[in-house]
Amino acid sequence: MSRLKTTRLLPSVTAGLLALSLLSACGGKERPKADLAASQVTTIGVNSYLWRASLDALSFMPLTQTDSNGGVILTDWYVNPQNPGERMKINVSILDRDLRADALRVAASRQVATNGAWVDAPVKAATTQKLEQIILTKARDLRRGVISN
Repeated sequence: MSRLKTTRLLPSVTAGLLALSLLSACGGKERPKADLAASQVTTIGVNSYLWRASLDALSFMPLTQTDSNGGVILTDWYVNPQNPGERMKINVSILDRDLRADALRVAASRQVATNGAWVDAPVKAATTQKLEQIILTKARDLRRGVISN
Protein backbone atom coordinates (compact mmCIF):
# COMPACT_ATOMS: atom_id res chain seq x y z
CA MET A 1 0.00 0.00 0.00
CA SER A 2 2.82 2.45 0.77
CA ARG A 3 4.33 1.65 -2.63
CA LEU A 4 1.01 2.67 -4.27
CA LYS A 5 1.00 6.03 -2.40
CA THR A 6 4.61 6.68 -3.44
CA THR A 7 3.77 5.97 -7.07
CA ARG A 8 0.83 8.44 -6.94
CA LEU A 9 2.84 11.18 -5.18
CA LEU A 10 5.88 10.95 -7.44
CA PRO A 11 4.35 12.88 -10.41
CA SER A 12 3.10 15.66 -8.08
CA VAL A 13 6.46 16.01 -6.35
CA THR A 14 8.30 16.00 -9.67
CA ALA A 15 6.03 18.70 -11.08
CA GLY A 16 6.49 20.81 -7.93
CA LEU A 17 10.28 20.54 -8.08
CA LEU A 18 10.25 21.44 -11.78
CA ALA A 19 8.11 24.53 -11.13
CA LEU A 20 10.37 25.57 -8.25
CA SER A 21 13.49 25.27 -10.39
CA LEU A 22 11.88 27.34 -13.17
CA LEU A 23 10.88 30.06 -10.70
CA SER A 24 14.36 30.23 -9.24
CA ALA A 25 15.70 30.99 -12.73
CA CYS A 26 13.49 34.10 -12.81
CA GLY A 27 14.88 35.50 -9.58
CA GLY A 28 17.76 37.47 -11.13
CA LYS A 29 18.24 41.04 -9.95
CA GLU A 30 18.59 42.49 -13.41
CA ARG A 31 15.34 43.37 -15.16
CA PRO A 32 15.03 43.68 -18.91
CA LYS A 33 14.96 47.26 -20.11
CA ALA A 34 11.81 48.47 -21.83
CA ASP A 35 12.28 49.83 -25.31
CA LEU A 36 9.24 52.10 -25.01
CA ALA A 37 8.76 55.20 -22.91
CA ALA A 38 6.28 54.71 -20.11
CA SER A 39 2.72 55.39 -21.15
CA GLN A 40 1.96 56.46 -17.61
CA VAL A 41 3.88 59.59 -16.68
CA THR A 42 2.71 61.04 -13.41
CA THR A 43 4.91 63.99 -12.50
CA ILE A 44 1.63 65.91 -12.60
CA GLY A 45 -1.84 64.65 -11.72
CA VAL A 46 -2.57 63.39 -15.24
CA ASN A 47 -0.68 61.93 -18.19
CA SER A 48 1.96 64.51 -19.09
CA TYR A 49 2.00 63.57 -22.80
CA LEU A 50 -1.73 64.26 -23.09
CA TRP A 51 -1.35 67.43 -21.00
CA ARG A 52 1.45 68.89 -23.12
CA ALA A 53 -0.22 67.85 -26.37
CA SER A 54 -3.48 69.51 -25.29
CA LEU A 55 -1.74 72.76 -24.38
CA ASP A 56 0.14 72.68 -27.67
CA ALA A 57 -3.01 72.03 -29.73
CA LEU A 58 -4.85 74.90 -28.00
CA SER A 59 -1.93 77.33 -27.96
CA PHE A 60 -3.63 79.67 -30.45
CA MET A 61 -6.62 80.18 -28.11
CA PRO A 62 -6.71 82.29 -24.94
CA LEU A 63 -6.78 80.06 -21.84
CA THR A 64 -9.01 80.89 -18.89
CA GLN A 65 -8.21 77.94 -16.62
CA THR A 66 -5.60 75.19 -16.49
CA ASP A 67 -5.39 72.60 -13.73
CA SER A 68 -2.68 70.00 -14.25
CA ASN A 69 -3.68 68.01 -11.17
CA GLY A 70 -7.31 67.77 -12.24
CA GLY A 71 -6.53 67.57 -15.95
CA VAL A 72 -8.76 70.46 -17.02
CA ILE A 73 -8.05 73.06 -19.68
CA LEU A 74 -10.65 75.73 -20.43
CA THR A 75 -10.30 78.30 -23.16
CA ASP A 76 -11.95 81.65 -23.53
CA TRP A 77 -13.97 82.49 -26.61
CA TYR A 78 -11.85 82.51 -29.75
CA VAL A 79 -12.87 84.34 -32.91
CA ASN A 80 -11.16 83.17 -36.08
CA PRO A 81 -10.02 86.30 -37.97
CA GLN A 82 -11.16 84.69 -41.25
CA ASN A 83 -14.66 84.09 -39.85
CA PRO A 84 -15.52 86.93 -37.44
CA GLY A 85 -19.18 85.93 -37.23
CA GLU A 86 -18.39 82.75 -35.27
CA ARG A 87 -16.57 82.00 -32.03
CA MET A 88 -15.55 78.82 -30.23
CA LYS A 89 -14.76 77.80 -26.67
CA ILE A 90 -13.03 74.49 -25.84
CA ASN A 91 -12.97 72.36 -22.69
CA VAL A 92 -10.39 69.55 -22.51
CA SER A 93 -10.51 66.98 -19.71
CA ILE A 94 -7.78 64.41 -19.19
CA LEU A 95 -9.33 61.58 -17.23
CA ASP A 96 -6.49 59.14 -16.59
CA ARG A 97 -2.77 58.84 -16.01
CA ASP A 98 -2.35 56.47 -18.94
CA LEU A 99 -1.85 57.51 -22.54
CA ARG A 100 -5.10 56.10 -23.91
CA ALA A 101 -7.74 57.42 -26.25
CA ASP A 102 -10.48 57.08 -23.64
CA ALA A 103 -8.45 59.19 -21.20
CA LEU A 104 -9.23 62.33 -23.20
CA ARG A 105 -12.51 64.20 -23.51
CA VAL A 106 -12.99 67.34 -25.59
CA ALA A 107 -16.13 69.48 -25.46
CA ALA A 108 -16.76 72.58 -27.54
CA SER A 109 -19.21 75.46 -27.49
CA ARG A 110 -19.97 77.54 -30.54
CA GLN A 111 -21.75 80.83 -31.01
CA VAL A 112 -22.64 82.80 -34.11
CA ALA A 113 -23.29 86.53 -34.38
CA THR A 114 -26.93 87.22 -35.17
CA ASN A 115 -28.30 90.78 -35.20
CA GLY A 116 -25.36 92.04 -33.14
CA ALA A 117 -25.67 89.37 -30.41
CA TRP A 118 -23.92 86.05 -29.89
CA VAL A 119 -26.33 83.12 -30.16
CA ASP A 120 -25.52 79.50 -29.24
CA ALA A 121 -25.13 77.21 -32.23
CA PRO A 122 -24.57 73.46 -32.53
CA VAL A 123 -21.05 72.06 -32.80
CA LYS A 124 -20.44 69.30 -35.29
CA ALA A 125 -19.33 66.05 -33.63
CA ALA A 126 -16.53 65.83 -36.18
CA THR A 127 -15.03 69.05 -34.77
CA THR A 128 -14.41 67.62 -31.30
CA GLN A 129 -13.38 64.26 -32.71
CA LYS A 130 -10.81 65.93 -34.96
CA LEU A 131 -9.39 67.91 -32.02
CA GLU A 132 -9.18 64.72 -29.92
CA GLN A 133 -7.36 63.03 -32.80
CA ILE A 134 -4.90 65.94 -33.08
CA ILE A 135 -4.16 65.85 -29.34
CA LEU A 136 -3.71 62.07 -29.27
CA THR A 137 -1.38 62.18 -32.28
CA LYS A 138 0.72 64.92 -30.65
CA ALA A 139 0.85 62.95 -27.39
CA ARG A 140 2.02 59.81 -29.20
CA ASP A 141 4.63 61.86 -31.07
CA LEU A 142 5.88 63.27 -27.75
CA ARG A 143 6.16 59.75 -26.36
CA ARG A 144 8.03 58.59 -29.48
CA GLY A 145 10.37 61.56 -29.11
CA VAL A 146 11.28 60.42 -25.60
CA ILE A 147 12.03 56.93 -26.94
CA SER A 148 14.32 58.16 -29.71
CA ASN A 149 16.29 60.47 -27.42
